[in-house]
Amino acid sequence: MSLIYFTGLAALAVAGFLLGRNRAAVANRTETFHSRPSYHGAYVVVSVLLPMLLVFAVGVPVAHHLVETQALTVFDPSVLDDELRRGAALRDIVAVATGRHTGDATPALVRAAETWSSLRAWTDNLILAGGGIVGLLGAAYGLRAISATFRARNRVERVVKVVLFGCASVAVLTTVGIVFSVLLETVHFFQKVSPLDFLFGLEWSPQTAIRADQVGSSGAFGIAPLVVGTLLITTIAMLVAGPIGLFAAIYLAEYASPRVRAVAKPLLEILAGIPTVVLGFFAALSLAPWLRELGQSLGLNVASESALAAGLVMGMMIIPFVSSLSDDVINAVPQSLRDGSYGMGATKSETIKRVVLPAAFSGIVSAMMLAISRAVGETMIVVMAAGLAANLSFNPLDAVTTFTVQIKTILVGDQEFDSAKTLSAFALGFVLFFFTLTLNVIAMQIVKRYREQYD
Repeated sequence: MSLIYFTGLAALAVAGFLLGRNRAAVANRTETFHSRPSYHGAYVVVSVLLPMLLVFAVGVPVAHHLVETQALTVFDPSVLDDELRRGAALRDIVAVATGRHTGDATPALVRAAETWSSLRAWTDNLILAGGGIVGLLGAAYGLRAISATFRARNRVERVVKVVLFGCASVAVLTTVGIVFSVLLETVHFFQKVSPLDFLFGLEWSPQTAIRADQVGSSGAFGIAPLVVGTLLITTIAMLVAGPIGLFAAIYLAEYASPRVRAVAKPLLEILAGIPTVVLGFFAALSLAPWLRELGQSLGLNVASESALAAGLVMGMMIIPFVSSLSDDVINAVPQSLRDGSYGMGATKSETIKRVVLPAAFSGIVSAMMLAISRAVGETMIVVMAAGLAANLSFNPLDAVTTFTVQIKTILVGDQEFDSAKTLSAFALGFVLFFFTLTLNVIAMQIVKRYREQYD
């Protein structure tokens, strides 16, 4: 039904646009119109779309509710009171009605399926008819409004503005909803665990005994090992990605020929498209064993899963974030600044160091902050290369873990949602959100302070 409905909607919209535009174009020959013919056609489209979408958005949920309610009336009233039994009954009804039910169906189930099918067909036809009628009425209303004094452009742009505002509101409300959902569960966690123990504790061991007669840990929720592990791996990654990405951007923007740039930049950006699980396999199966053998030859004790292996591979992954954005920022520096530097006798290297990079400093900082945020949020590489051990260690040769790895580990499998262990994942997510927000605020302040504006 949905496919037929939206096909008819599209057909009416196209027909309305063509009729409205042609009618306005013909009338525009004899008198001057306020808006162009295309705006009159667009107004007809709006007159068709809005009522038809409203009918669909309201009619479909109401129709489904009525159909399901009537189909369930053949069962015992206790089925309607139990949400699980109600859902199971509805699945069986739909399966029988669509011919996908396996096994023998009871007479009551057959009657319910017949009721569901007949009412579903009736409501679908009603929605199709209602949508078609309001669509035709809307098209007639839009066509009737066409005149020389009608401000079609203003009306259409007002509708577009409302649509754009709605899209922006969805993005903002989604962010607010995520924050408040995480914050609510974090508050529940802090009712079970002291915030001071969580923020300043030196041991992370979220395993707890579910029942009093079970053997298990009492739980230790200090995030200091996670903070150290996250910062250690991120630092190693940025020590790799920062210089390599920035130097690659300088070469591509200032030294590379157009032919080399056209080949090198897409190849460099391919790194951003490699799945992180593939990079994790590379770190765990290739790089980590090689680092361990190298460490043994030098007399160093390198763990089979180390922060160094995860940081090096993560640095490879975020090189495109630094290089691509820095390249765009460097190219945005006006050529007149370079020409002025050359005119003063500066060399190309001096121009890059003293003119181009200072002018692009704010954009380069933004690229670095974006890369740091990406590194902080990475999970798969750390899981496969750095391990799950929450060690409070600043040694890059030891195994460590991060916020995201612990969130993933805690929420995998069957857990009691109201336990301190499960709720700790939300607390970790809130701290991680606050950390990335702080990075963004710092980046914005740096950009605001050092941003250069050119004519």
